Amino acid sequence: MLVKGKKGIVLGVANKWSIAYSVAKLLHNEGAEIILTYGIPQLEKRVIDVSKELNNSKIMFYDAGNNSSSSELVSEVQKFYPSIDFIVHAIAFSDKNELKGEYHNISRDNFSNSMNISCYSLIDLANAFQPLMKKNGGSIVTFSYYGGEKFVPNYNVMGTCKAALENMVKYMACSLGGYNIRINALSAGPLKTLSSSGISNFGNILDWVKQNSPMQRNVSAEEVAKVVLFLISDLSTGITGEVIHVDCGYNVIGVPFNHPCNT
Repeated sequence: MLVKGKKGIVLGVANKWSIAYSVAKLLHNEGAEIILTYGIPQLEKRVIDVSKELNNSKIMFYDAGNNSSSSELVSEVQKFYPSIDFIVHAIAFSDKNELKGEYHNISRDNFSNSMNISCYSLIDLANAFQPLMKKNGGSIVTFSYYGGEKFVPNYNVMGTCKAALENMVKYMACSLGGYNIRINALSAGPLKTLSSSGISNFGNILDWVKQNSPMQRNVSAEEVAKVVLFLISDLSTGITGEVIHVDCGYNVIGVPFNHPCNT
């Protein structure tokens, strides 16, 4: 068991199709003690159902858009654990109506809200839990996407959020490294999740990536979870500040396979 005895928080489980669910399940199977969070009351029952599957993992509330929520979460965690070893940050949000259309028409309110929830929450959590992680060191993992590097249709402000997130990982690696806390991001290929259902024509993106990745298929949530497991385990203690692509190689493609120049 690669993470036996490690304790940590997995944020972003919405249902059994979430990337965070696959991560939590694998970490649990590999011996970790997990705290799951939910951010809105409507998700509480779904997260409770997931927790039952994971040997009644603890459930706590965290509102990524509320400044006081992180300190409240720390207080709840300390009732059970004096320290933690990892944080899996799988939180992102934007008004789905602003993911489509022309980028220059996005609103100030949604831009701010998207950045606050999708990006600042990572800083907020790292700052709040740094005192609980510095004793034994720890690992923080967050999730990016190719839309933070290049244009992806119907992704709009979330692409900007992911670009910011990747940059934050580099700066946070430097500020947290002295406390023996590592932080890395996974840039996962497209997956069918509750979040991706808000992206228009998402099925076409899945098909395109499948046709044009070196492995000629889409990545699975289980494959993504295995990389998270590696980054949380002691097998990766020398890795921090990285953005690791888990996308069947799609990110290396310059000219699509079906382009006339490939004939």
